[in-house]
Amino acid sequence: MISIKLFKELNLKGYSMIEAFPGAGLVGAMAGSYIIEKLEMEYVGHIESEQFPPIAAIHGGVPMYPARLYMDKKTKLIVVLSEFTIPSELIYPLSMELLSFIKKYGIARIISISGMPSTKAGDGVFIATQSAALLKKANSAGIKPISEGVIAGISAILMVNSSQMNVPMLDLLVEVNPQIMDPKYAELAIGGLNKIMDMSIDLKDLEEESKVVEAKIRDLMKKMKETHDTYTNATEAAGPSMYA
Repeated sequence: MISIKLFKELNLKGYSMIEAFPGAGLVGAMAGSYIIEKLEMEYVGHIESEQFPPIAAIHGGVPMYPARLYMDKKTKLIVVLSEFTIPSELIYPLSMELLSFIKKYGIARIISISGMPSTKAGDGVFIATQSAALLKKANSAGIKPISEGVIAGISAILMVNSSQMNVPMLDLLVEVNPQIMDPKYAELAIGGLNKIMDMSIDLKDLEEESKVVEAKIRDLMKKMKETHDTYTNATEAAGPSMYA
């Protein structure tokens, strides 16, 4: 079971939600973390599941859930961020929980930030959307739609289902080399977001801060794997369960 828990009741009607989970090139995670930092967004909730890895992220000496929600009243923005890769078997249920949250709180639009593996990494930003209004805005900003391709993971499930809910969604995709975590990817993503959403997030500190975010996520993912291996070895050593 996956659930989104808010620390207090919020009025999010008309807000835009940015989905910033790790993926190719860690674009979403780097961009989401930078946006949260620059806008000084408020930590308002977390996502929990008994199937999530048993880890906690520590920031400023404070242990936190590794999947969190932040909001900014001025820009009417909510960011959903994860510092670990969502296990494949949890992608669908997590997407459904996000869609329920979007419907319940009257979220006006969804923006996904993703990496798109490419041999021309670091040069292109593209979009996928079913919204004519968002497509027009992106075109006027010089950001072209993908004519052929595949969207995968949480972004794909949100895209397909959001149209049925009449909630416009935009998937902002940056060409990346999946073997390299380059702050330039996040810079391209946020630059595109600034144009499409009429935002003005300052990018001058992005390279330095993105490197810090990348290091934290890499460390967290390493610890997640070590924890998983430890639990697996302990379970195997204990032998078959009497309840099996």
